[in-house]
Amino acid sequence: MANVVTPSAGSLPPSACRYSYSGGQNLSLLPSTIIPSTQLSRASRPGVTRVSASRRSGTNHKQGREIRLIRKRLEQVDLTPSYYDTAWVAMVPFRGAPHNPRFPQCIEWILQHQQKDGSWGLRLNQSDSSVSKDILSSTLACILALQRWNVGTDHIRKGLHFIGRNSSVAMDDQMVGPIGFNIAFPGMLRYAIGMGLEVPITQNDIDQLLHLQEIELKRDAGSNSCGRKAYMAYVAEGLGNMQDWSEVMKFQRKNGSLFNSPSTTAGALVHNYDAFALRYIDLLIDQFGNSVPAAYPKNTHYQLSMVDVLEKMGISRHFANEIKSILNMTYSHWLHRDEEIMLDVATCAMAFRILRMNGYDVSSDELSHVAEVSGFHDTLEGYLSDTTSIIELHKASEISISEDEFILDNIGSWSGCLLKEQLISSALHGTPLLKEVEHTLNFPFYTTLDRLEHRRNIEHFESRGYQMLKTAYLPSHSNEDILSLSIRDFNTSQFVYQQELQPGYYRWVKDSRLEQLPFARQKLAYFYLSAAGTMFPPELSEARILWAKNGVLTTIVDDFFDVGGSKEELENLVALVEMWDDHHKIDYYSEHVEIVFSAIYTLVNELGAKASALQDRDVTKHLVEIWLDLLRSMMTEVEWRMSNYVPTIEEYMKNAALTFALGPIVLPALYFVGSKIPESVVRDPEYDELFRLMSTCGRLLNDVRSYEREGSQGKLNSVSLLVLHSGGSMSTEEAVRQIQKPIDTFRRDLLGLVLRKGGGVPRPCKELFWKMCKVCHFFYSQTDGFSSPEEKAREVNAVINDPLELGGSNAFVSVP
Repeated sequence: MANVVTPSAGSLPPSACRYSYSGGQNLSLLPSTIIPSTQLSRASRPGVTRVSASRRSGTNHKQGREIRLIRKRLEQVDLTPSYYDTAWVAMVPFRGAPHNPRFPQCIEWILQHQQKDGSWGLRLNQSDSSVSKDILSSTLACILALQRWNVGTDHIRKGLHFIGRNSSVAMDDQMVGPIGFNIAFPGMLRYAIGMGLEVPITQNDIDQLLHLQEIELKRDAGSNSCGRKAYMAYVAEGLGNMQDWSEVMKFQRKNGSLFNSPSTTAGALVHNYDAFALRYIDLLIDQFGNSVPAAYPKNTHYQLSMVDVLEKMGISRHFANEIKSILNMTYSHWLHRDEEIMLDVATCAMAFRILRMNGYDVSSDELSHVAEVSGFHDTLEGYLSDTTSIIELHKASEISISEDEFILDNIGSWSGCLLKEQLISSALHGTPLLKEVEHTLNFPFYTTLDRLEHRRNIEHFESRGYQMLKTAYLPSHSNEDILSLSIRDFNTSQFVYQQELQPGYYRWVKDSRLEQLPFARQKLAYFYLSAAGTMFPPELSEARILWAKNGVLTTIVDDFFDVGGSKEELENLVALVEMWDDHHKIDYYSEHVEIVFSAIYTLVNELGAKASALQDRDVTKHLVEIWLDLLRSMMTEVEWRMSNYVPTIEEYMKNAALTFALGPIVLPALYFVGSKIPESVVRDPEYDELFRLMSTCGRLLNDVRSYEREGSQGKLNSVSLLVLHSGGSMSTEEAVRQIQKPIDTFRRDLLGLVLRKGGGVPRPCKELFWKMCKVCHFFYSQTDGFSSPEEKAREVNAVINDPLELGGSNAFVSVP
């Protein structure tokens, strides 16, 4: 079992998944993951299962069933009953008749749902006999509810015996507990003793438990921060008459609730009548019957979390209509500043990120209250150092579309610092959060390939487990169905990738005689990785193949111009492409020229015929123009090098955007992603700007990592030019730092253009420019990963060859 320390403060009411720890920190899981049952009780974890692509079944009956079940969960949020919250609602008295329960149906529900061992609480299945702090807390709350109304004597007796047998769990600081357990459980224990109940716990243990509450109350007792006030209000039901309930009611929301928490709201009603709070509880009973959930409303958060999960697992395309409906509703709530979104930092940050990345016009101004770290610390999430909130804010900060979004820059800065501090602290060690925080810091979303992220999320997805607020509850989405569909989808894709690569892809290299070119770097696997890693759906086969083949050709041509060809050979190649169908009128200068030109000519004509059929117009001429632009710009660099001409930075960048050779890779692929592209689109200024931003960003990333190698070849790039033009006042290290700002600017501007609605270029086509930008960051953000044959070999295998490795409870998931 992981070494997890029980929290002193607990976690946050609005967030979907929480891990909590001692030392004043409350550290949380991402919404896409679930607290494993092994973290809540003493149990062992199973091993690892490898799930191979050979087990794929494609679109079959089981996949259709999974899609239907997931679709149903997207459309209808199903909230599990909370024993703890239902017990507190059951304690609310009738106004004017304090000896009568206001909600007797909740009393009846409690009587009907006691377990055989005397406990109340959520378990994964009937055979689960584990004991957790949540079950202890829920059991004591149900005992109090029955004792308050003097019913269920036998139930009370059995419940008290259960607590007596398992009281040591309450003091086990290695076990995860509900939010505010060290306040609520001792408080309920004091309440039970005050009722005259004989709790079978030794006086020494009772004193220890009450001391835990005392320690918690003294922590930051002198603080007058808004965050501490909110936390003390949220756990107020555990304080009873020790709490100033008039202060608590200051946190009442428009729907009448306190923090959308039935237990906190009911706790207030136990002490003071409030019509709006009672109306909130009445609404819950009307909607859910005899029990209530752990939090309500949570629809927006649950549905956004599920959309996030589906996107992270790589299966969101199966639910495009449902997701569109959810995001439209979320956007409406965003525009109306709905409390469910705006009063929870994590939900607000997640909504911002998902809405913006799906093309909705959302302003980062809505995050202005946490633009500074002081603002975050003034929130409940900040007071508890909630890791989920910090992670969500950090992710949101990366979705910047302008260098003027200072709010996002500030958030990114301080959230990164807080996450690094949490990595240093011992609280994260031995928990899933450690790797999650490391991944968040080390791999910004624009430096990763989609399919690699999908694989990681599938392998780390916990399909069976609890989520935790003040009590445990099951997620609203069907985790096992999501995992099974994701595994099947990933396996099917791997099978398709393997079929595309062998033997056709490798045969093409051999038939084109490209392997006979001694100067050429062989980057076939890397380019296919970049294609499959971003354009992963099986149906995009044509786009993947042309992307990869053109990538191989552009690399060979680049090497030919850099080191492999003489000036005469290069001029001959340019002339042959200019002549195109009339190329037979001139001779090949060398066999190398013949091989390179023939490969370009054959592939362009093949792709041109396919693209023309899809587009209902001849596009081959455009494909030839793309190659001509590349070759001419490369020839310009050759002429600079041979004449020892030192271009200005402006001259270099204008030409280098073409010589980076992304044109033949990305631009032909636009014709194969499903959209009709009339001639007017490829002549549209937006088309040119997308290409310029993508290529310039990629070129600068490459320059930062390759200036030493290119310098040894006599080539200039932006780094060496900055140093040269500075007249000796700028070092290489300073030049590298100076280039980072335009890289960030070009990336942000490109993302803004891609996400902007309208324009002449269809959205699926715009996304290809962004995908290539991510590919460039993937290869060059840390090292020159493209030049090294081993640097990304593991990633190649992860996407194409290696079976999924499922651990934990997922090792037993069946995917026929």
